[in-house]
Amino acid sequence: MYEVRAKRGKSLIEDMDNYTVVDIETTGLDRRYNKILEISALRVRDRKVVDEFSEIINPHEPIPSFIRNLTGITNEMAREGLELEDVLRKFKEFLKDDVIVGHNVNFDVNFLYDNFKIVLKEELTNNFVDTLRISRRLLPELKHHRLDDLTDYFGIEMRDKHRALNDCVLTNKVYLHLCEIVYDRYGSWESFQETFKYHRSKNYVELMEKSVVK
Repeated sequence: MYEVRAKRGKSLIEDMDNYTVVDIETTGLDRRYNKILEISALRVRDRKVVDEFSEIINPHEPIPSFIRNLTGITNEMAREGLELEDVLRKFKEFLKDDVIVGHNVNFDVNFLYDNFKIVLKEELTNNFVDTLRISRRLLPELKHHRLDDLTDYFGIEMRDKHRALNDCVLTNKVYLHLCEIVYDRYGSWESFQETFKYHRSKNYVELMEKSVVK
């Protein structure tokens, strides 16, 4: 149930003027057992933030100490949070049909998809752009491509806590910086997209060559 996401949106490599940046915080990494603790989003139009969404969700269980220290979200804050179903419905209305932008966004999209399906009995079908995927291709010289690594690389303010709304703000700034690099190096996003096709084709050829018995 958790691994079949037939209607999940597609991963895109695109430069967009209009989109919604999304980030979530959770009580852990396993979608089967852990819960969404916070959902935040920024609506971007013509490359400018025009609206924001942010809600803490009551998980109805103690938050692990590691997550409390990482996010700064306390058990008291969580107990005052809204119910998951209410937040998901509000988030769905905020997101509408926008393309999602996020960092390592597969994690967020999969967590949200599973909870949409279980709680709302609906699928999350929005396409998404992953700044992690783009940065790995554009900046291979970086040892790591975490959000903190990229904010440091671009000279963006560092975060103190892993809070969803702040991560949305930083991810949006990183995305815009990455877009600038694409145009500087490739001239167009079409040319940049071709590098992904070449990379997949090259990997396939190498795999076939290794499989040939000599």
